[in-house]
Amino acid sequence: MRDADGGLLNRGYRLSTTRGRFFLKHHLDGDRDAIAHQHEATRRLDALGLPVAPPVADADGNTVTVIGGRCYALHPWIEGRHRDGGELTAAQSRRLGALLGLVHTCLERVMEGREGGSPAAGAAPDAAADPEDTFALIEELLSLVRRRPRDAFDELAEHRLIERRALLERHAHRRPPAAATPARGWVHGDFHPLNLLYRDGEPAAIVDWDRLGVQPRAEEAVRAAVIFFLRPDGTLDLAKIRPYARAYRRATGADAAEMGAAVHRVWWERLNDFWMLRWRYQLGDHRADPGFPASAALSVWWTRSYESVRDAFTD
Repeated sequence: MRDADGGLLNRGYRLSTTRGRFFLKHHLDGDRDAIAHQHEATRRLDALGLPVAPPVADADGNTVTVIGGRCYALHPWIEGRHRDGGELTAAQSRRLGALLGLVHTCLERVMEGREGGSPAAGAAPDAAADPEDTFALIEELLSLVRRRPRDAFDELAEHRLIERRALLERHAHRRPPAAATPARGWVHGDFHPLNLLYRDGEPAAIVDWDRLGVQPRAEEAVRAAVIFFLRPDGTLDLAKIRPYARAYRRATGADAAEMGAAVHRVWWERLNDFWMLRWRYQLGDHRADPGFPASAALSVWWTRSYESVRDAFTD
């Protein structure tokens, strides 16, 4: 047995046995019932032909084992590798959008009537980030940055925090209104390159369904694209996002208005988000540091290129 990945939410191990190779997943934030719920969803999606890797059940049909209060699940080993948007062609980007659309429509079928489904008409959506709260967080983070011996990362963090504060001051009036109720449905919850395995250029398995839940579906499509197609310089590959988004809209029936609203909410979410700096300065956790330069640059570029980004998702 050896470590299989460096996941942030779970630990994984590759097992080689006389019965074949398997992936043993240790759910760090384990809730047995919730994990079993996720397993049942993947089993149903597998029956519909989606590329997933449902867990192996024991003799009693259980897929979650609890040892010492820790939850474990055994999955078949899937040969493949992760690929980001820079490795995908325009045609593969289109197939990626169609795949996520298929995930959403199939989840709607397999989760129909299950607890946590679509909210009643008129239910209030999640409130968009309050810029006043963000201003207070920026000041706290700046204080933490400035009280320590400084390196190049700290210099960049200070620069980006000051820059973001100025951006928010100029764009605070663009906070998405609470009355804008997005279309909600069951989503994967964490669809990004590290949760999708490719083999021979095609998706082999969508993994890590820990965040399965009900959210605005189009927002997951936008978030996924932003992660897949983010370049190292903090710009988005709009030439690949365009076929991706068209395929997603075709698969789900999402119209331009729904996608445009999702783009706006995710842009605002990014403008107010500092989770990487919170990990570093508040928690002392540096695992997200490598992704900060591109992620921080994205907010600035996206604000400047707002219309072009929206058009790539909606035209």
